Amino acid sequence: MATVKNWQLKKDMKYPYDDNRPNKQIAYVFDTNKCIACQTCTVACKTTWTSGKGQETMFFNNVETKPYGGYPLKWDLNTLETMGEQSWDKATGEYKGKTIFDDTKGENVKGWRPSERDYAFPNMGEDECSDILNKGSFFNGIHDVWMFYLARICNHCTYPACLAACPRKAIYKRQEDGIVLIDESRCRGYKECVKACPYKKTFFNMITRVSEKCIGCYPLIEKGEQPRCVQTCIVKILMQGFLSKPEEAKADNPIDQIVHIKKIALPLYPQYGTEPNVYYVPPVHVPTDFLHQMFGPGVDKAVEAYKNLKNDKDLLAAFLLFGNTPKIIHRYKREGDFTVGYNEKGEVVTKVPLTEPVYVRPYNDKDHGTFRHNTP
Repeated sequence: MATVKNWQLKKDMKYPYDDNRPNKQIAYVFDTNKCIACQTCTVACKTTWTSGKGQETMFFNNVETKPYGGYPLKWDLNTLETMGEQSWDKATGEYKGKTIFDDTKGENVKGWRPSERDYAFPNMGEDECSDILNKGSFFNGIHDVWMFYLARICNHCTYPACLAACPRKAIYKRQEDGIVLIDESRCRGYKECVKACPYKKTFFNMITRVSEKCIGCYPLIEKGEQPRCVQTCIVKILMQGFLSKPEEAKADNPIDQIVHIKKIALPLYPQYGTEPNVYYVPPVHVPTDFLHQMFGPGVDKAVEAYKNLKNDKDLLAAFLLFGNTPKIIHRYKREGDFTVGYNEKGEVVTKVPLTEPVYVRPYNDKDHGTFRHNTP
C-alpha cells in the first residue's frame, strides 16, 4: 500500500497505488435544497446510456429519498457498518477513523457485493419521512418530520475504489479530466469493482458479462459542454466544472469558490477515503447530526452560509450560473447586477441578473384590447 494525501480527511492515508492526480479534475455541485426528485436527470441518463439489454436495473444516475431511500438497498449503511467507529477532530477537522482501504484482510478494498434483489427497488423509501404520521395528523408550525432528495452519480473519485480493486487493471482515470472509465475489452466480469465501490455506482451486465459505469458524458466534456444530467435538470440544482487543488483554488472558478473558498458544498461520505468529486450543499432543514455522518464536520458552517447566501454577492453569483448554459463555465465574475460566465477560451457563455427582474403589466392593455390581472 502506498501513502497518499487526502485533503478531505486532512491527513495521509493508505491506497494501493501512488498519488497521481490528473491535470484537471471533473467535479459537480448538487444543491439538495432545490431538488424536487422529478427524476428528469435519471431519465435523461437512462435513455442515453443504459437502455440496452442487461441494463434494465442499471441507473448511472438516480435520485433517492433520505433518510430511508437507497439504490441499491442500504448501499450506504452496509458500507458504514464495515468501517467501525468514525469520528472527526472537532478542532482541526481531521478524520480519526478508518477508511475502506484499512484492515482489508488481504484485499485492496473493504467492500460488499449487492444481490440482484438489492437493485430491484430503485424507488424504495421514496417520499417517506423520518417519522410516522398517523391518520388525521396535521402540522402546526415547526416540526421534527423531515426528508430530502439526494441525486447520485459516479463520484469520479481521486482515489477510486473500483480502480484499486480490479485485478485486470481494466479501470483507469483520465489525466486530461479525471474521469474514471472501464476498459470493457479488458474486463473479465470478476465483479470486484462492484464489491469495492462504496457508492455502488459500478454495475455488472448479466448479458455482456462485463462491468459498466458512468462515463461522465466525456463526449460532451471534450466539446466543452456539461453532461446530460446537468443540462436536463429543470430546477437548475446542478453545475459541472473542474476543481483545483485546495492550495491552488481560484476565486473566479465557480466550483473552487463554492467548494474550496466558501466551503458551502461538501463531499458525500468523505470518510470512505476515496476523495469523491461530487459535492452537495446540505439541506438546511435536516438535523445536523444526520448530516454530519453524510457530509463530514463542515455541515454547520455550510448550512449557515447557505442561509445567508443573499448577503454574499460573489457566492450568489456563482450559484446563479447553475443551469443557465450547456457550456462548461471555467471562470466567472460579477459585473454590476449581473454574473457573467466564461468558457475555457475566455468567451462569454452566459450572463445572468443577480435579481430576477419584475415586470408589471398594465391592467388595461390598449394595444391588444384586453384586461389582465397581475397575480403574485
